[in-house]
Amino acid sequence: MTTVRIWFTKTGEAAYISLLDLQRVMQRALKRSRLPVWYTQGFNPHIYMTFAAPLALGQESLVESLDCKMDPVPEDWQQARQALQDCLPKGICATKLEPAGMDPSCIASAEYELQYGVNMAHAVLHAVQSYNSTAQALVEKKGKKGKVKQIDLKQYVPSLIAEQQQAGLVVPLTLPAGNTLTVNPALLLEYLEKTTGLPASAARVLRVALKTPDGENFC
Repeated sequence: MTTVRIWFTKTGEAAYISLLDLQRVMQRALKRSRLPVWYTQGFNPHIYMTFAAPLALGQESLVESLDCKMDPVPEDWQQARQALQDCLPKGICATKLEPAGMDPSCIASAEYELQYGVNMAHAVLHAVQSYNSTAQALVEKKGKKGKVKQIDLKQYVPSLIAEQQQAGLVVPLTLPAGNTLTVNPALLLEYLEKTTGLPASAARVLRVALKTPDGENFC
């Protein structure tokens, strides 16, 4: 029995599929694909799946992954990928199937792009300059048990830059995404809206990489 890692993207309307619903989507897709997935034993057999660094609702990603067990492993990985893709809904695209490599606990941070349209250029540049000129950026972060604590975003994002691209402006962002600490980019968007008036809803949040403590790509 081998742990297999399924890499997929989650974009467009699929960004609004919650983790619980995503689990159901992937369960159904794996069943319909007829891939040799291992099921738990007992009265309610189901596919045991592990998602690495689950994505927040409303955010998009190019680097989502889930681990499941297969026995035997597919002889043709590309054919297996296509079999799964044929069963997935719009916005979720299986990009690769392969034997799992690093343990998800190796993930320490995530890289994002905050993407804005050309019409938001002035407001984005003003927000970036305002953020960079302040000494602190205090926000309230909710923990898993509902406990609220105050954190300083400057500790994790000392400064921002806005990169001009053909479609608009992109603000690159790296935030903690490990087991002990995860900082949602929504906290920064809410802070910028509160302090500069830049609408949080104007940004497309796209996760583009997951990193280990050494800065390597999670794989």
